[in-house]
Amino acid sequence: MAAKSMKDLLIEELRDIYDAEKQALKAYPKLMKASSSDKLKQCFQTHREQTENQVERLKQAFELLDTRPRGKHCDAMEGLISEANDLLDEGLPPELLDVALIAHAQKMEHYEIAAYGSVHAYAEAMGNQDLARLLEETLNEEKETDALLNKIAIDDVNKKALQQAA
Repeated sequence: MAAKSMKDLLIEELRDIYDAEKQALKAYPKLMKASSSDKLKQCFQTHREQTENQVERLKQAFELLDTRPRGKHCDAMEGLISEANDLLDEGLPPELLDVALIAHAQKMEHYEIAAYGSVHAYAEAMGNQDLARLLEETLNEEKETDALLNKIAIDDVNKKALQQAA
């Protein structure tokens, strides 16, 4: 469907995000299993649970827009997840794999931050404060997850990978 209005564009973007989140939900267990870092495993598990809630929030968003919740295939998330999965076949040492998994998880988070930031701005521009608040809640969670991944990388995982290389 070609967007003819701001509301149409918002709905199309929400459909893309809806599919992206569902793809991410399927990917997290594999990323958790591949990680050797307990902190990283816990981060993936926590964000997986958050993502389940985010999918529910997206359903609420569609309801606020009087639209049936459905996804539109998100090629971007598919590509990001495919790249993360490719890492698992490279035979990287566990410590280095954790470093690479964080980088790829952050790419996924940055995509979601951009997507939620955009739809939040659309909702604000349209004056739909209920929808804007709903989307902002998820946007903040995505930013928090990105910051946590960065902290795990800097404080733990990167140092372990450097020690293994020495």
